[in-house]
Amino acid sequence: MSAIDSVAVSQGFTKAEGQNGHASALKFITCGSVDDGKSTLIGRLLVDSKTVLQDQLAGVQRGGEADLALLTDGLSAEREQGITIDVAYRYFATAHRKFIIGDAPGHEQYTRNMVTAASSADAAVVLVDATKLDWQNPQLALLPQTRRHSLLVNLLRVPSIVFTVNKLDAVADPVLAFANISAALTAFAVAAQIPVRAIVPISALKGWNVVDTHAGWCNYSGPNLLQLLEVLPNTPAETEQPFAFPVQWVEKFSASSDTSQGRRVFWGRVATGTVAPGQQVTVLPSGQTATVAQVLDHARVPKKVGASHSAGIVLDREVDVSRGDWLLQPGVFTPTRELDATIAWMDDEPLVAGRLYWALHGHRWVKAKVKRIAHKLDVNTLAEEDASELPPNAIGHVTLALQEPLALLPYAQSRAVGAMVLVDTASHKTSAAVLIR
Repeated sequence: MSAIDSVAVSQGFTKAEGQNGHASALKFITCGSVDDGKSTLIGRLLVDSKTVLQDQLAGVQRGGEADLALLTDGLSAEREQGITIDVAYRYFATAHRKFIIGDAPGHEQYTRNMVTAASSADAAVVLVDATKLDWQNPQLALLPQTRRHSLLVNLLRVPSIVFTVNKLDAVADPVLAFANISAALTAFAVAAQIPVRAIVPISALKGWNVVDTHAGWCNYSGPNLLQLLEVLPNTPAETEQPFAFPVQWVEKFSASSDTSQGRRVFWGRVATGTVAPGQQVTVLPSGQTATVAQVLDHARVPKKVGASHSAGIVLDREVDVSRGDWLLQPGVFTPTRELDATIAWMDDEPLVAGRLYWALHGHRWVKAKVKRIAHKLDVNTLAEEDASELPPNAIGHVTLALQEPLALLPYAQSRAVGAMVLVDTASHKTSAAVLIR
């Protein structure tokens, strides 16, 4: 079966519904290479969906025309250099759905910002600039940053990936260009095992196939980009996984409190599974066990709470629990001090074996040593190469040794429990995204 999964609205796609029967808000990012038109695309979505006020539109006029990219490029350095540096979030809504957009930077130097945005996204729109490619060549090569961003959003298990071929209005033969670029994207997706929802020809500058359908253009008869976004599914909560809960805050009530009967309340967001009164939990790292006496939701209403929702947990007895500890389903997790992982290296200095970092898992900090670098992924050939170090913005496989044991799941099983970040002990900069293998 082809890796390209057609998402024509007429072929069985239904809107992702949340509570009260309404479509849940979709959080998506735009990514790709530098100057592929990501900020302009978001500006077009905002303008054509009637989300931008007239005074905002007047503020981005340049030479009598609106520079749509300025609607998201808010930093002075971004406006001066004409590039996106940090992730800019914008919000808009249609009659069918609400959206949260993350405009991720395309420059290789700011890959870490793109990874941060992708880690919590429901969908990724990867832009490809037709004018930068040898579009007349049926065997054309994609840009390295297009390949890198596509690999990263797939590694981060972003549920829906959509390729958009932009600036086709600026090439001499848009039909041929779209056909050749689509073939290259399809071949790459199949080789990299990336499940792509659709490939859409667009012109962000003119608005073709973004909000308004440009019927028949490039021999494309599928839905426009907004129609696709309105029906893409949200990231499902990991309620079927074993219960895991990272403690973020410990609250102490008085003995007269009706809410907790004077016991401490452990607040946080349920990472996986569900929690309800009566179930047993194990505390990591102490290993003590207790029974859940009460569960409060974010409004302090007693009820069962599932993954991705905030909860306050009261135990039946006083045990030593503090910020950074985990409450876990007993007998399921095996805490480990050594792990194999895929990492996206984001520091300016190369990663070498033997270096020591802080690892953050949930709200728990532990020291982590890079024991071994196994492979580096070549983003052009997708081959795993032997490597003694990982340069900035590389993707590779490593073995980490932890100072204290952590309870982990493979990232392929859980985005919440199977991920960590590495932080430089001296500069305190985020150095890597770690995905447990």
